[in-house]
Amino acid sequence: MVVVPTPIGNMEDMTLRGLDALRNADVIACEDTRRTIKLMNRYDIKRPLISYHRHNERARTEELMERLLLGENIALVSDAGTPGISDPGLALIQAAIDKGVSVDALPGANALLPAILMSGISPQPFFFNGFLEGRDSEKELRAAEIAGIKATLIFYVAPHDLARELDILNRRLGDRRAAVVREISKIHQETIHGTLAELARIASDREIKGEIVLVVEGDRAKENDIPADSNDDKWQKLALHMKNAGIFDKTIVNVLSASYGIPRNRAKNFLLQEATKGER
Repeated sequence: MVVVPTPIGNMEDMTLRGLDALRNADVIACEDTRRTIKLMNRYDIKRPLISYHRHNERARTEELMERLLLGENIALVSDAGTPGISDPGLALIQAAIDKGVSVDALPGANALLPAILMSGISPQPFFFNGFLEGRDSEKELRAAEIAGIKATLIFYVAPHDLARELDILNRRLGDRRAAVVREISKIHQETIHGTLAELARIASDREIKGEIVLVVEGDRAKENDIPADSNDDKWQKLALHMKNAGIFDKTIVNVLSASYGIPRNRAKNFLLQEATKGER
């Protein structure tokens, strides 16, 4: 099986190796056959297409695995970019690896790396979060979990969520340097630089459309700026909030250790004490 990146905007971003992989496939698994057929027509490729998207991912994975095990050559694509990152495909990749089927992933178009470079914020290291999932309360929790990460933070954002998520990140992370990069490789490509607060105001005043990548500076606070004891109320409230949300203790301990520098044993003891209180 071969994972084939497809253009995220400009059709010329398709690689020669990617075109060869599509031409040599027995079948091409694609997110939306109507989108993929345009690419096929553009490069005069005539191979069978089969839909593979979030709503049929489980059933299609089983079907495609049967074909892979029979020796068929399957090319996996998404509507744009590299499958399996924030698009469907990871389930099939994992299933193939589990069954000992060879998986090749070609280099090619993606929104992540161009956005980091156009932001001007250091790419080393970076932390790719993808989309902030769930309701606003869940997004708030996720933002709090990653607030202490030193690496540059990368988010994918739906345009209708941009203003609200910028506000959430500003409140949870602080007013950090950031950049909104939209419509990469398309006619209306644009990079908007500013702080989270500034970008939140821009997004509230102006409709920002298209595919969006948000790049945010990592936590620049020095680990020893605030003694852990003086910060107890903050991390303990977060621990209890996560516990009440049903998050496992191991995950909570990892978050507290990474975000606040709390010793793991101290975090475990706090959670144990709170659990004991609840049993009284």
